[in-house]
Amino acid sequence: MNKLAFVVLALCSNGVAFAATQQPFITRAMQGNLAEVQMGKLAQQRGASQQAKSFGQMLKSDHQANQQKAHLVAKETGVTPPTSPSAMQKSDYDRLSKLSGAAFDQQFAAMMVKDHRKDIGEFRREARMKGPVGQYAKQTLPTLERHLRAAERLEHSSQTAAQ
Repeated sequence: MNKLAFVVLALCSNGVAFAATQQPFITRAMQGNLAEVQMGKLAQQRGASQQAKSFGQMLKSDHQANQQKAHLVAKETGVTPPTSPSAMQKSDYDRLSKLSGAAFDQQFAAMMVKDHRKDIGEFRREARMKGPVGQYAKQTLPTLERHLRAAERLEHSSQTAAQ
């Protein structure tokens, strides 16, 4: 085999291995739903303000509903549904679970703003795709955008309360 063929084969092999380690969008979305349900429950337990507790309830109920839709998409596309959030999501949960009251509200709000901004970007990219996964992303975007607005209001009010 000549050098060029070897380099091309090596690059293709690495690309395939790299692509195989990337989780499908629907898997990441389902892990996100699982994490948001847990975060919502935590906010209801640890939050100081009624606004944080209400936002937690909204997260829990909306992401449970989204998880049911995602399960159908996963089944349709042959993806095995995850049973737990990602390691990073678990770490975020653990960090927040050590807080309560106003400190919880501030960190929770900041985390939810950051998380929902990231998710909206990913869902917007995926919503441009055809098929059931793209349709799921498109249908979920309004919920995520509503959550972002609520998280931003919570973040503002928790910062104002801390001053």
